[in-house]
Amino acid sequence: MGWRIAVVKGSAKIDFKMNYIVVTKISEQQRIHIEEIDSLIIETTDISITAYAMCELVKNKVNVVFCDKERNPYYCLAPLNDRFDANAKVHEQLGWSDISKKSIWTEIVKRKIFMQRELLVKYGQGQEKLLKEFLEQVEFNDRTNREAHAARVYFNALFGTDFNRDDDKRRENVALNYGYSILLSSVNREIAAAGYLTQLGIFHDNIFNRYNFGSDIMEPLRPIVDSTAIRMELSKFDKDEKLKFVNLLNSEVICDGKKYYLSYAIRIYCNSIFKALSSGNADDIKWITYEL
Repeated sequence: MGWRIAVVKGSAKIDFKMNYIVVTKISEQQRIHIEEIDSLIIETTDISITAYAMCELVKNKVNVVFCDKERNPYYCLAPLNDRFDANAKVHEQLGWSDISKKSIWTEIVKRKIFMQRELLVKYGQGQEKLLKEFLEQVEFNDRTNREAHAARVYFNALFGTDFNRDDDKRRENVALNYGYSILLSSVNREIAAAGYLTQLGIFHDNIFNRYNFGSDIMEPLRPIVDSTAIRMELSKFDKDEKLKFVNLLNSEVICDGKKYYLSYAIRIYCNSIFKALSSGNADDIKWITYEL
């Protein structure tokens, strides 16, 4: 697995030659060995990429993210069939019991609220006591929707009582959505690499969202993006700010008692979620602990 996070900007052509990804611009040419690349962010629509390069990137499990004309993450490249036992994995996924899925979702919600509370405690934003109460009130499958209540209190504490996550024009939301998209693409890469379908969530069930499963799994990781956003100058949101979110994948975290880069820890975490869903045992989950 690679370690480089590569971002291609401006007008360019991406090709593959002799195990290298080659980025050609008018004034220069850069080459990166494909085994060194963890993620490739194609930041503008003024970039062409050969089918050969795309196939090799997928084959090497590189997380490839395409951005739209606003330079926001829009789509991630995933293989149709990445494993010899993909059919067996899909049947396994379809066979996960409702009790197992609800049990794991309960633990995901608890972990998410726990990390949200930790962020409020660190930055003294208040309301951490209320989030602790919400955490203690989480019922099986979060049937009382403590996650949504906690999110409302949490974001208002971070960004003000007038903050609304549905307001796409607010700079905070532009930044958050960018960071979440980077994390989601990394989670989706692991789901596809393991042979499962990203569309079939354990809680999220939006018929228009092909990343329901990734949206489920990434929930406890969102505060790492939130923490970066509140420490960022959001009067502008340009290349420097975006790189801070991209580079989160290279931040050091703790998973299963060991230190890893976040991009690799996500692999361990996702695989533990798959195991927990199959076993029905939430103790199989290896949570990621990160500095806020």
